[in-house]
Amino acid sequence: MSITDVLSAEDIAAALQECQDPDTFEPQKFFQTSGLSKMSASQVKDVFRFIDNDQSGYLDEEELKFFLQKFESGARELTETETKSLMAAADNDGDGKIGADEFQEMVHS
Repeated sequence: MSITDVLSAEDIAAALQECQDPDTFEPQKFFQTSGLSKMSASQVKDVFRFIDNDQSGYLDEEELKFFLQKFESGARELTETETKSLMAAADNDGDGKIGADEFQEMVHS
């Protein structure tokens, strides 16, 4: 599966353009622009599985650091501040990782 199987390359490019500078990544804005927030819960979970590098069923801070690169290989890494902010926005149970349900809730919130 490629991310462009479910999201348009143009929308991804526009979303990445909005956050190309360090510390400008805003999850909700990214989800809106990329089209992720318009997807069904099951489609969002498919994208989650694509982002989950080690297929553990969870996203940890190391995987989140490379979040943008899952959408386009040449994209920048998230800063430590952005990574921690993204984790805090989705980690509802405070276990230090984001599950598929938590990811889907964050995308649709």
